[in-house]
Amino acid sequence: MNPKKCDSPALAITRQHRDRALPPDKFAPRGRPVPTGRLSRLARFATLASDVAGGIILDGARQFVEGRRPSLNDLLLTPANAFKVMHQLAHLRGAAMKVGQLLSMDAGDLLPRELADILGRLRSDAHHMPRSQLRATLDRQWGRDWERRFEWFSFEPIAAASIGQVHRARTRDGRDLAIKIQYPGIRDSIDSDVDNVSALLRMSGLLPAGLDLSPMLTQAKQQLHEEADYEREGRYLQQFGVLLAGSPDVLIPDLHPDFTCKNVLAMSYVGGTSLDALEAAPQVRRDRIATLLIDLVLRELFEFRLMQTDPNFANYRYSAETERLVLLDFGAVRAFSPETTDSYLGLLRAGIAGDRASAIRVALDLKLFPGQIPRVRQDEIMALFDLAMQPLRNEGLFDFGKTDIAARLRDGGLRIAANRDVRTIPPMDVLFVQRKVGGIFLLASRLKARVDIRKLLEKYV
Repeated sequence: MNPKKCDSPALAITRQHRDRALPPDKFAPRGRPVPTGRLSRLARFATLASDVAGGIILDGARQFVEGRRPSLNDLLLTPANAFKVMHQLAHLRGAAMKVGQLLSMDAGDLLPRELADILGRLRSDAHHMPRSQLRATLDRQWGRDWERRFEWFSFEPIAAASIGQVHRARTRDGRDLAIKIQYPGIRDSIDSDVDNVSALLRMSGLLPAGLDLSPMLTQAKQQLHEEADYEREGRYLQQFGVLLAGSPDVLIPDLHPDFTCKNVLAMSYVGGTSLDALEAAPQVRRDRIATLLIDLVLRELFEFRLMQTDPNFANYRYSAETERLVLLDFGAVRAFSPETTDSYLGLLRAGIAGDRASAIRVALDLKLFPGQIPRVRQDEIMALFDLAMQPLRNEGLFDFGKTDIAARLRDGGLRIAANRDVRTIPPMDVLFVQRKVGGIFLLASRLKARVDIRKLLEKYV
């Protein structure tokens, strides 16, 4: 496959055909060009810092006149400032937006509710490219005659996320496609964007004291570089399609290689409802979705040894018609060694049995914590492990809507992190598994689902 252009016939096209599109949708008024140069992106960060500082001064002056003496944190952690952060990150897209997504999802319980809610919009609420920038991007990827290949192509995206936006199209030979198109300049801006947004958030005070973002930001850089390679994602899309072929519960779109290249991913269009929209669905449906998600995590870890590690809500759909979970994104796939998966299996067995001595041995093998830390810290960590095992030891349905385990794990983790004698960061494989498992737990909690976890675990432990 040509790395510059996907397969494109050298045929002329008419202006009338170039302008053919489906009717505009809700994204239409929000098209904004993606800043592609390093200086233009840096200027956006400077603008954001200035806007937040200006908001602090104005709000502080107003409260002072009203006779109040707000703290700096009170002035920083306001919905207005959070909205400014969200707005600029959504405009920048790329790594800047991904950090906001990671914060809203992975650290949602650590952030003030207002800030978490506003940053949470970044999971599925990005600006999209205007038509001129979109056309220029596709001209570079497919050649200027690319529209001759389609019966119709919607210039308004059906989704816009951190590194790309998705469009529907129908080919001349009748294929209904969802086409993910990467924003220009995103790949080259990943490292600098992550560093800039990290520095900005630390200096602004928008994050609680003691929250160590280093592992998360390192993970964001690595994940974004992998996600930015759409040919790599296409290979994993095909591999998961084989692994889950014939599944009555999970549906994987088909890859269309003739339209796929490094910056464009084409797959069959599959309809469904976003999981965000199912929080008020009937209990039985929410229970089924959470059960399918947890079962899939177990299969990924213990059967496939291949996991899609990003639990973002936007990566899933649910088809009420077929009662199947639809998997849409495979940019953050990671393979695991048999040794790693065997260790996790041993950890589960020890945890369910309440065998702390065995659990400690396996935890040391996984490097969940260093062996030389004081015994009191080791006991604190294992107490959190015991807490995390409670849903797995539960007989019958575990009610995710009636538990405070996530908050207690958060509080205990912050207390441990505040001690300087616990400095070692677990291996990346462990961090990826923790992130996926933790994200699915939060997702099940959001759905207030009830799941028989012990039943799902029986065939493994």
